[in-house]
Amino acid sequence: MSLVWNVINRGANMFDGTRASRFTAWAGRRLALRHGDRIVLPKSTRVHPNALIPPRKGLLRFGENCQVSTGAIVQGNVSFGDYCSVQTGTIIVGYGTRENPEGQVTIGNHVRIASAAQILAGNHDISDPETPIGGIVAKPIVIEDNVWVCGRVIITAGVTVGRNAILAAGSVVTKDVPPYAIVGGAPAKFIRDRRSE
Repeated sequence: MSLVWNVINRGANMFDGTRASRFTAWAGRRLALRHGDRIVLPKSTRVHPNALIPPRKGLLRFGENCQVSTGAIVQGNVSFGDYCSVQTGTIIVGYGTRENPEGQVTIGNHVRIASAAQILAGNHDISDPETPIGGIVAKPIVIEDNVWVCGRVIITAGVTVGRNAILAAGSVVTKDVPPYAIVGGAPAKFIRDRRSE
């Protein structure tokens, strides 16, 4: 199936307004809406048919004019603002149910998420070293407006990323990021404030 969409969309991973691109977006929308009322998908938002967006037991909500690229995985309790993009190979997982979204991922407006990022609102329970690793401890993740999540960034459960921040490529973000901060490294450390340029 991947090959089919690759041929139809001429290898593009995002939507460019061509007839083939419009058809691909239409097909992706039709596939996404099979989940019924567990996915909110405005007409202006485009999801590639090769993206996986299962809401599981939660609610998956997209804002206006979002784009989800081929090969992206967005599942569980995840909420996007307007004008967001999710690139190829990115994984975003929210945990909990629709009634109890303990591992909610909340993404603001104008958030750019580059390729191969991982945003995971839960970790395995490792509190007892004598018990086999299992179960999920879920904590919410919040990414505020106008944030750039560069390629291969990992954001762990319980983190809030302030507005206008940039997470440098390959960062592992384990603590809250203040607004306007540029952070990088593993674990991510403050590099500078964007307003100081």
